Amino acid sequence: MDDEKFMRAAVEKALDGIQKGQTPFGACIAKGGKVVACAHNTVWKDLDITAHAEVNTIREANRRLKTVDLSSCVIYSTTEPCPMCFSAIHWARIGRIVYGASIADAKKAGFSEMELSNKRLDGIAKTGIEIKSGVLREECKALFDEWKKRGGKAY
Repeated sequence: MDDEKFMRAAVEKALDGIQKGQTPFGACIAKGGKVVACAHNTVWKDLDITAHAEVNTIREANRRLKTVDLSSCVIYSTTEPCPMCFSAIHWARIGRIVYGASIADAKKAGFSEMELSNKRLDGIAKTGIEIKSGVLREECKALFDEWKKRGGKAY
C-alpha cells in the first residue's frame, strides 16, 4: 500500500533526525506515486521554531518542483501536523494529509502542543483537505521512545 510505503519514508527520515540530535518528527511528500521530498524536524539545528518536518518538506518540494502549488501532492507525517504546519499544507494546496501518531501522542511525549486536531482545523477553516490518521501509528509513536532514549529535548 502506498500510504504505508511513504509513511515508512517519513519514519526513516525521523530516525535520521533523531540520530542527528533533532526531535522525532519526519515528513514525506509524494506525487504520482513517487517521493518528491522527505525531511525531518531541524528546530534545534537551525534554532528556528518553524523548522518542523512538514515545513521543511514543503520547502524542499517547492524547490524541486519549482512551484508553490503542491495540489497534486500528498503529505505523510509521522505525527499529526500542528496548526502551523496544517496552515502551511493548506497554503501549499496539498489536498491530502496522512499521519501516524496524534497531537495528543506528541503532547504525552512532552511537546508543547496546541490540542487542535487536523479534523477540527479543517472543520473551522473549511479547507477540504482529506485527512487520514493512524497509518503506522505504533511505529510513529515508537519514535518518541527512541528520541527519549537518546536524551532528546522537547520544545
